[in-house]
Amino acid sequence: MIKAPSPARSRNMAAIKGKNTKPELIVRRALHAHGYRFRLHRRDLPGNPDIVLPKYRIAVRVNGCFWHGHDCRRGRNLPKTNAEFWKTKIESNIRRDQIARTRLEEAGWHVYDIWDCTIQNGITEVLAVLDQRRLSSQ
Repeated sequence: MIKAPSPARSRNMAAIKGKNTKPELIVRRALHAHGYRFRLHRRDLPGNPDIVLPKYRIAVRVNGCFWHGHDCRRGRNLPKTNAEFWKTKIESNIRRDQIARTRLEEAGWHVYDIWDCTIQNGITEVLAVLDQRRLSSQ
C-alpha cells in the first residue's frame, strides 16, 4: 500500500524550487555569455521547457537527477521511508517527461536534457550545436 509522505516530508519537498534553480541559472548564464537569447518556461510548449531558443527551435530541459530518475548515484537513491510512494512519483515524472519530449519533437523542436550531475557536459553539447547552427545560417 502506498501512503502519503508525512507532513514534515511534504513541507520539505514542497520547498524545493521548480524554476530558476541553481543548475538552470548556470546554463542560462553560459548561453547568455555566448550571445544566445532565449525565452524561459514557455507555457505554450509541451512540458514547459526551462529554456527555449526559438530562432534555432531548441528546447533545453535542466533536470534534477532525483526528481527525473536519472541513472546516476543521486537519481538511483530513493528515500528509505515510504519508498513505494517515491518510486511511483519518480516513474510518473519520467513518463510525463517522455510524453513532453515526444510532443516537442513532433512539433519540430530539438530537445536537449541537461542533468544536474553532468551540467558542464550538457552545456558544452548544447553550445556546440548552437554554434554549428549559427555558422551554417551565416
